Amino acid sequence: MKRNIVIAAVTAAALIGGGTATALATTGDDEGSARQAADTRLTGDDARDDQDDRDDDAERVASTDVTAPEAIASALKHTSGTAVSAELDDEDDGGKVVWKVDVLSGDNAWHSVSVDPSNGKVLGAHTDDEDDTAQVRAALKGSSLTAEEAAKAAAGKGVVTSVGLDEDGKDKSWEAETHKSGGAEQDWKIDLKTGKVTADRSDAQDDDADDQD
Repeated sequence: MKRNIVIAAVTAAALIGGGTATALATTGDDEGSARQAADTRLTGDDARDDQDDRDDDAERVASTDVTAPEAIASALKHTSGTAVSAELDDEDDGGKVVWKVDVLSGDNAWHSVSVDPSNGKVLGAHTDDEDDTAQVRAALKGSSLTAEEAAKAAAGKGVVTSVGLDEDGKDKSWEAETHKSGGAEQDWKIDLKTGKVTADRSDAQDDDADDQD
């Protein structure tokens, strides 16, 4: 009698355990499917965001008739000094696209000059506060290439939408971003002395690391 009870209890436990295991397995499958679906949605969202960014960049490029070197030249006519960067970007109030050129003057004052991308006219300028003036001066001291010349050098790779001095780290250089038809963009390094243009591998590696995360 007791033996029959024990067998029945073991059988029931096995059935219960099996049912539980099955339930857990099913639950696990459901969670896996849910995670996969969520990952798919995130991947789709990321792809749409990237496409939106490319579309925005393409619109900015299409809206300008003034090149980066021309914008820098125009800014320097208005504000004397050394151009440290130029970028084709939206104005702070979310309005039209302008060239923003940062100029470091002889008295170490920083000026942000806005240039109309359609005709090269200076729209305005204001003084900025920067804390890396000494680093910039040190990097520029070893350079025989201006921002305007760096932009001209990178222009062979596509439409230059930004150029700026990279004064950090060991390998100081000018950096530029170019766009080609279809929205493709690429980052470049321009040697401060020779003007040699090479692909910026560090940004590509950073993008790969972000994708893996």
